[in-house]
Amino acid sequence: MDLQFKISKDFIEEIQEFVSNDDRGAILNAISTLHEADIAEILDVVSMEEAKYIFRLLEDENASDVLVELEEDVRVKFLDALSAKEIAEQMDNMDSDDAADIMAEMSEEKQEEVISQIEDPQQAIDIAALMQYDEDTAGAIMGTELICVNENWTTDQCIEEMREQAENVQYIYTVYVVDNQKRLTGMLSLKSLLFAKKGTLVKDIYIENVRYVDSYESLEEVASMMKKYDFVALPVLNPDKILIGRITIDDVVDIIQEEAEKDYQMASGISDNVESSDSILALTRARLPWLIVGLIGGVLGAEVIGLFEEQLGDFPQMALFIPLIAAMAGNVGVQSSAIVVQGIASNNIDLTGISGRLLKELGVALLNGIVCSIIILLFIFLVKGDLTLGLTVSLSLLAVIIFAGIFGTLIPLLLHKRNIDPALATGPFITTTNDVIGLFLYLYIGYLFYF
Repeated sequence: MDLQFKISKDFIEEIQEFVSNDDRGAILNAISTLHEADIAEILDVVSMEEAKYIFRLLEDENASDVLVELEEDVRVKFLDALSAKEIAEQMDNMDSDDAADIMAEMSEEKQEEVISQIEDPQQAIDIAALMQYDEDTAGAIMGTELICVNENWTTDQCIEEMREQAENVQYIYTVYVVDNQKRLTGMLSLKSLLFAKKGTLVKDIYIENVRYVDSYESLEEVASMMKKYDFVALPVLNPDKILIGRITIDDVVDIIQEEAEKDYQMASGISDNVESSDSILALTRARLPWLIVGLIGGVLGAEVIGLFEEQLGDFPQMALFIPLIAAMAGNVGVQSSAIVVQGIASNNIDLTGISGRLLKELGVALLNGIVCSIIILLFIFLVKGDLTLGLTVSLSLLAVIIFAGIFGTLIPLLLHKRNIDPALATGPFITTTNDVIGLFLYLYIGYLFYF
């Protein structure tokens, strides 16, 4: 398998020419050494008809892996173009968690049709069961394929049973140990199994106190646990503590990436998860809400300036520093909120100690504010020779930085406490609010100084 291959424009054009000439042998020869992800990339860029043509040439197991690797928006269109029977054939060759994820991308009507045509009845049952879990829970991303042994088996019986189970498991990370009721009791290391004497019971050599997650545990908690303890797989139990599946690291990496992309988009003022290839209407719908928030903020800012129109008319030099105050307010607020959001995501912030976090941020803001205020005071006094203006801008800047730091820290903490995504606080909401209040503080302090 060629893992260094790069998809080029010339290669794509060559594949398209093979398709137009119905040269199946040439196509299979060209892609025979490629990884499934590379083949999926080819299907992403060619036309739908060309993609279906190439896909139908693939062997079943290879085709199912390619289907999993497709970009979600492309796969949705691809699934619409395939018959229920063709999709069902691929489901038989997939891990149950991947199959359930793909099934969720189809309409309910097509889901039922595909389920009814899956040849392996156990696979169909597993997929249907996984689809019952909420998409943000451990059960939704777990796979039912795993290696499981009974604590009362001998090592000989254990090896024999493991050989049979391994036929349905692509990667063996851990051997789990259960009691007669299928409740998880521990795990068995392959090393201890290999070195055990003949006839040794599993319960005499297995490892107890294995970490696990409940099927309804949040994905955030799952990702945090796997990251903290460097797990490559994590067992999943139902409310009766019965072992029902496992979550592997590749599933968690996908979740972490999706969450990072969502948080980045939210921080950038995009309310929905969109791709650059989405329609103009979809992109507009995702961006417009926060643009309107920014528009409202701009109007409020204009109203604040209007309140002090007379004073600005008498001392127009104050208007020169309005952009500075607004920019610093927004930047400090975003910095503070970004640090808090990052801490919440990695479980490094204890929400019971909000006051302590605010006091720490107050200290940081005070120190940053003093440094920035001194710099701007010296600049205005030395360059413009206006001490009053310098004091007005520097004190306003100090007040704005302190307020923005505390506000940027408090808002994500409160949002998280109310089960609202705290990433919301790192976007235009925090920037716009700080701009408006920062302007008011600046102009009001100027009013006190000059009048």
